[in-house]
Amino acid sequence: MFDAMLRPIIDPPLQAQGRLLAGWGISANQVTLAGLAAGLTSALLIALGLTGWALLPLLFSRLADGLDGAVARVTQPSSFGGYLDITCDFAFYGAVPMAFVWLDPAANGAAGAFLLTAFYVNGASFLGYAVLAERHGMKSRRHGVKTLYFTGGLLEGAETIAFFVALCLWPAWFSVLAWVFGALCLVTAVSRILLAMQVFGPE
Repeated sequence: MFDAMLRPIIDPPLQAQGRLLAGWGISANQVTLAGLAAGLTSALLIALGLTGWALLPLLFSRLADGLDGAVARVTQPSSFGGYLDITCDFAFYGAVPMAFVWLDPAANGAAGAFLLTAFYVNGASFLGYAVLAERHGMKSRRHGVKTLYFTGGLLEGAETIAFFVALCLWPAWFSVLAWVFGALCLVTAVSRILLAMQVFGPE
């Protein structure tokens, strides 16, 4: 919901850091994989009960998620780079809830399963819309320069990061927060499906 509004604020420093990393010979894909490694490290720390310590690699992984595109724009963007980026994002988004389930299966299992299902449905609606948008030659830079067509929604990257940070700060509230956030994910998915029906449905 807030991603497009944040872009004018976060893009200039990201671009500056992207030029710096590119100057050091670091590729966009290397940044993407470093972000995934940090995200999985965060999930491991959560599963071990070190939720406070998990915040640092979690935030680093999200910083890397912004920097890889900045590096790509300075060097040579590729379709594979965009594919790798979204795949690593989904791996991270699934690993964090799974880690909280491993941390306390009895207390977090049902809410974690619901949250992962909501992520799955929301992700499918997002990727499906991107495929149709590509087929129809649609372009949008409202969310920055992206390999895939990005549709907005009630929940986007900024809200998901804030949610994960809240989980790390208040792990005892995982179940309540997961039920609420999962429900909002489904609302986002339904709204995107209705938009797809309006844009791509029969005239």
